[in-house]
Amino acid sequence: MQLLASTTVAEVLLVLKIAFLVLLYLFVWRVIRTAGSERKVAHSDSMILTPGAAAAAGLGMAARPRRPVRLVVQRSPSLEEGAEFPVESAPVTVGRGGQNDLVLDGDEFASARHARVEARGDGVWVQDLESTNGTFVNGTRVVGAERMSPGDILRVGETDLRVEED
Repeated sequence: MQLLASTTVAEVLLVLKIAFLVLLYLFVWRVIRTAGSERKVAHSDSMILTPGAAAAAGLGMAARPRRPVRLVVQRSPSLEEGAEFPVESAPVTVGRGGQNDLVLDGDEFASARHARVEARGDGVWVQDLESTNGTFVNGTRVVGAERMSPGDILRVGETDLRVEED
């Protein structure tokens, strides 16, 4: 009787092992098939446009010439009021540290690397660089990157900078 029970248990375990292996192979086959089909879709749905197609869609830089933008100091403990800083093709970093393009060494509320201001094809953008006290546009805290318009006030620490276009 005991021999019969042990062979039945062994047969059940063998069937469970085979079922597990079949399910494992089906899972691996499904993962490979899905990854292959996603790669084909990603390749065929490319968002890269030729320059001619971009111009036709109104997305080219030539379609919208960008006007020069500058930051004008409104109030600051470390910069002279009225001082102007151009925002050109390279991003402008703002902070207390000497490695920044716009150094706020006397502003105790500015972080060493506080914010980055960048001119893009669709306007001027600011991004907080994980500063301690935050970066604000018109009194609203910046989360991620935020587009600014002419006349907006950018606050970094105790420094207020107005965005102006030529």
